[in-house]
Amino acid sequence: MAKGIHIGDEVAITATVRRRVTEDRVSVSIPSYGFPHSIVDRTSTVKKGQPIELVGDVTSIDGEWVTVNLGVPVTVNMDTLRLVTSYKPPTRKAPLVDKAT
Repeated sequence: MAKGIHIGDEVAITATVRRRVTEDRVSVSIPSYGFPHSIVDRTSTVKKGQPIELVGDVTSIDGEWVTVNLGVPVTVNMDTLRLVTSYKPPTRKAPLVDKAT
């Protein structure tokens, strides 16, 4: 299970190539996502059954279900995700409040 995943983190999903739809689009099967999904892939080397990694940002978490933005929101089980980079909020160089005079 991918513990420690929070909103804003960059995560990867390993999907399986189903078939080539057009010259530049490939249909993929995402684990625990019950709908067909296609991605733009201009390389002609992908074959049916080959794993492909999709990377996106976490937009919401609801218990075991995580919504990832892959161009469109995709809601998958947390077990299918792999953490790529954690979100680090920007640091403020100057204080928010001015100094008292």
